Amino acid sequence: MQESMLVFDALILAGGRSSRLGGVPKQSLVFQGQTLLERAVAAAAGARRTVVVGDAGSLPGESGAAGLPAPSTRPSTLLMCREEPRFAGPAAAIAAGLAALAKGGEGAPYCLVLACDMPLAFQAVAVLKDALARSDVADGGGGVMACSGDGRAQPLTGFYSTAGLTKACADLAARNALVNGSVRALLASLDVQLVTVPAGSTSDVDTWDDAAALGISAGNQRAGQDQFMGGTNVGGKS
Repeated sequence: MQESMLVFDALILAGGRSSRLGGVPKQSLVFQGQTLLERAVAAAAGARRTVVVGDAGSLPGESGAAGLPAPSTRPSTLLMCREEPRFAGPAAAIAAGLAALAKGGEGAPYCLVLACDMPLAFQAVAVLKDALARSDVADGGGGVMACSGDGRAQPLTGFYSTAGLTKACADLAARNALVNGSVRALLASLDVQLVTVPAGSTSDVDTWDDAAALGISAGNQRAGQDQFMGGTNVGGKS
């Protein structure tokens, strides 16, 4: 399977409390002139459809700030939804995103799941695409997940079988384990291969110390961002 033939949808997880940043939404933080949400959407370039799972009232562009396009100009391939109940965690967010995709017709063979708080994730996504394009990986069916050089897996940076992911969400929901469930539990039934990605490409922002390490400061933000509340909580606790 060549990369040019890779058909995939994307889920950008961007909804939560962002409590360790004092309620400042992670997706609105600015890195090298772009919000983290803009960078996440850009990292998913090539997706047939992209779903941002988050609080529409808190996303950049929804209240006049720079960021995602306003609803009137948003491309039809960029969708938005919210997990139910709100702040129900990343597993519930993935299920909500898949449901939003299903409303528009049959899903792509693979789905990119990407947290919006990793400013360099585009590097990891590129490596994962290359890995998925290799026939020996694609034939495995479950997908590929980013892994750092020290062996630390990042389940919120991966391409997964859409059918497998959908079934896993249904199985967790049937056990009443989807709300506040872990992504690792969600992916446990998938035959996923770990792929080593460039150093720092999955570094995320949970605290202001994390932000500072990446060159993001509280004062280096766009005007009007402090009006947004709701932030990103891809791990269920931040």
